[in-house]
Amino acid sequence: MNIIKQLDVSRCQSKSLFKRQSSNRSANKEWTYLQNSVRHYVKRKYPVNPEESEKLPVFQYASTSSPKWRVYVWGVAEHGALGVNLQLKKSRAPIHYLTKPVRTHFAEQHKIVDVACGYGFTALAANTREKYKVFGCGINTDSQIGYHAPRREHPLQLMLAPAPIELPLADIPNTKVTSVAAGRAHLLVLTDREGVFTLGNNAYGQCGRQIVEKEKYSGSRIIHNIPHLTGAKIKSIECGQDHSLFVSENGEVYACGWGADGQTGLGHFNSEWQPSRIQGDIEGENIIKVSSTADCVLAINDKGELFGWGNSEYNQLLHEEIQQIHTPRHLKKCQGLGKIVDMAAGGSFCIAVNENGDVFVWGYGILGKGPIVDHAKEPIQIPSTLFGRNEFQPDSQIIAVNAGIGHLAAVSNHGDLYMWGHNKRGCLGLGDVKDQFFPLKVAIGAMVKKVSCGVDHSAALCLPFV
Repeated sequence: MNIIKQLDVSRCQSKSLFKRQSSNRSANKEWTYLQNSVRHYVKRKYPVNPEESEKLPVFQYASTSSPKWRVYVWGVAEHGALGVNLQLKKSRAPIHYLTKPVRTHFAEQHKIVDVACGYGFTALAANTREKYKVFGCGINTDSQIGYHAPRREHPLQLMLAPAPIELPLADIPNTKVTSVAAGRAHLLVLTDREGVFTLGNNAYGQCGRQIVEKEKYSGSRIIHNIPHLTGAKIKSIECGQDHSLFVSENGEVYACGWGADGQTGLGHFNSEWQPSRIQGDIEGENIIKVSSTADCVLAINDKGELFGWGNSEYNQLLHEEIQQIHTPRHLKKCQGLGKIVDMAAGGSFCIAVNENGDVFVWGYGILGKGPIVDHAKEPIQIPSTLFGRNEFQPDSQIIAVNAGIGHLAAVSNHGDLYMWGHNKRGCLGLGDVKDQFFPLKVAIGAMVKKVSCGVDHSAALCLPFV
């Protein structure tokens, strides 16, 4: 009896074993057939070799047009300078500021190519053949972003969304706006064919036209045109607090506006309404860029040398004896920093970066060297590791910098944005309102190409990753 049971058990086991083997054979046949079909239809054109990997084709997402510029904004939202729709349900509290970058779709709809943050307002330049090429949002008490009146003789002094600024262009279809610059209450617009257009407050002549006593700027329709500088084409523009700077194509610098601290660089402390050529140590130099946020000015020539003038109360110009310098001077203490490729003058500090991506700061404020270091009489370097340079990214380096009244920014060659300084109502974009004493990377979902720092808000011009 036991023998019969054993035979039955062994017979059942053999049947189950046969079924598993047959199923495995069928699965193996299917797998073999799939592999053969893949080999038949998929043929490698390039060998899989690490040394030859660079020759492999790169596939990109399909697109009907070239990559569009994107604009991200953050900081104070109450004055409308962010230009984003912040309407919420009535049950929720209104948003006063944004601590993280927010993408504004307005930029992509109008092909924005430049952005500038002023004192509570923002200007955007669009690449278009249409009538409106510049847009503005935020504070408009002095018509710095144009005349906007939904009712006659009732101009708006606050624009919560980007509004078009109508420029008196002679050739609308063919004239392009290349850049914009914003001051405390005035705006400069640079074109490729028709010079510079200025609008806003002209109390000190910063718009490049004659000063009119007791002129009313609210609701003003005046837009002044500066076609050229003594025959030379204007290459770049910059706004300080209440003064304007122009760089011609031959490397000369012109200035107008408030000069109480010597920020016009014209050899006196008076206001000047007519753009006049600056001399001093920049005489004969090919200046490629100037920078100013408040009342201190930095300039850089094609050799990578720094010059400065204006307010130096906090050693912004590396001169301890004189606090107001009305004539450009060569900053000799910056000679050992290497070839400077970019720089920025903030409210009470300055920042510069050389061709190796090394960042240097000096002056007074949160300089990026920690909570203890708040004053530097000479340029001091911020460790490059704080800007992402390490053994995993040895080629990471800073290529551009910018400065606001109390905060600083730096952009790397990988499109990363680092910010630090006084975090006035979230203007650093780090997700909080705490002051940041070291450079910290800002989370933006795009490659940053340019950043503009205002008083209490910031904006970044970016390109998508793909």
